[in-house]
Amino acid sequence: MNTTDRNLRAVHLPADWRPSSWRERTALQLPAYPDADALATVLSELHGLPPLVTSWEILTLKQQLAEAQEGKRFLLQGGDCAENFTDCSSEVISNRLKVLLQMSLVLVHGLRLPVVRVGRFAGQYAKPRSADLETRDGVTLPSYRGDMVNAPEFTLEARTPEPRRMVKAHARSAMTMNFVRSLIDGGFADLHHPEYWDLGWVGHSPLADDYRRMVAGIGDAVRFMETLSGAEVHNLNRVDFYTSHEALLLPYEEALTRQVPRQWGWFNLSTHFPWIGMRTAAVDGAHTEYFRGIRNPIAIKIGPSVTPEQLLRLIDVLNPDDEPGRLSLIHRMGAAHVADKLPTLLDAIKRDGRRVLWICDPMHGNTESTSNGYKTRRFANIRSELERSFELHAAAGTRLGGVHLELTGEDVTECTGGARDLTDIDLERAYRSSVDPRLNYEQALETAMLIVRKQAQLAAPV
Repeated sequence: MNTTDRNLRAVHLPADWRPSSWRERTALQLPAYPDADALATVLSELHGLPPLVTSWEILTLKQQLAEAQEGKRFLLQGGDCAENFTDCSSEVISNRLKVLLQMSLVLVHGLRLPVVRVGRFAGQYAKPRSADLETRDGVTLPSYRGDMVNAPEFTLEARTPEPRRMVKAHARSAMTMNFVRSLIDGGFADLHHPEYWDLGWVGHSPLADDYRRMVAGIGDAVRFMETLSGAEVHNLNRVDFYTSHEALLLPYEEALTRQVPRQWGWFNLSTHFPWIGMRTAAVDGAHTEYFRGIRNPIAIKIGPSVTPEQLLRLIDVLNPDDEPGRLSLIHRMGAAHVADKLPTLLDAIKRDGRRVLWICDPMHGNTESTSNGYKTRRFANIRSELERSFELHAAAGTRLGGVHLELTGEDVTECTGGARDLTDIDLERAYRSSVDPRLNYEQALETAMLIVRKQAQLAAPV
């Protein structure tokens, strides 16, 4: 037994749980497949396919999240709102990785902490929807639920849920993970050469000079350490990188839930770090039932409607033994509600002595529609919720240990504001998201910088 497994072993294994026990509960946000036989065939095929991640990667991440709970690490979780099959390309994947590496470099430099890097990719192909059906010009069709379920085009053929898409999602996820691992193992994340991570289109960004000064400072520090030691610091040439997605489509998750040799319990081997969304977090619901039995570290999205009583009941079900690294709470209140709604939850969890990792998602509570018909997020609101969250945690005596962002490495204009002060008119130039608006590179990097500044401000003596 390795050290990680020994530290995380003493927990309750639910005797009444199995990967399919969620089917006995009410399941929300699942598509209605018209052909049950075709669905069963696909699920049987998925069950025989190789897993996307390994149990030892999962347990290593859980140990790192346990350290983040203690303030010894900071979590950076980011990526697309919903992946598209067409975006499974080397350029899109490498640009997304570059953004997360650059953000983590800013955070490591500014916070003086190791950063846990988790991508919202290699599986983020399903999305919850507010309604099962969508009507346009008198025509009603199933809502688009992500490329794993159906297609966005407004036709009956495209919108009819197709189970074979789950196999395609598995293949795209495997290709994404293979490319990310190859890049990292090949030295793409080498701190000796962070200049390799530059994205050409931001050469004239207002943030470019600040970032490059930071890179130069880190390069000088690395060379100084190597001069003193007389040898190259080899552990700077690669990083750990993990995947996450909302485990929404439970038939897919069940098919990739496995037992492995020399380990106890069940692992969801479709991802390292699955989470439950707000729409499916009922304590007696199917998603909660599924999550309570897997050994992965897990997260719950919590919004302004969640009460302390509801949250404590969820924690009782999902982490009854208070296992280190097991449970993260991702709060997404919105800039207008965070000051009113978050403190009572922080106080309740602290008073009850629960071990959780608090993460701020400043994206999902700040979505709005513009007069010209675009769904967007104002960077000012994102910044406000994030900064206010740090302040509220400091006041409560709790710790905000991570951030959860929807972002991309592409030159998009989907969120307004930021370093270039994008306006509603700019949204028309490069709006590409099929679901939710994402931070572009500049806005993502600016977010990392404001986290560092806010932490420094809170740590400064009064």
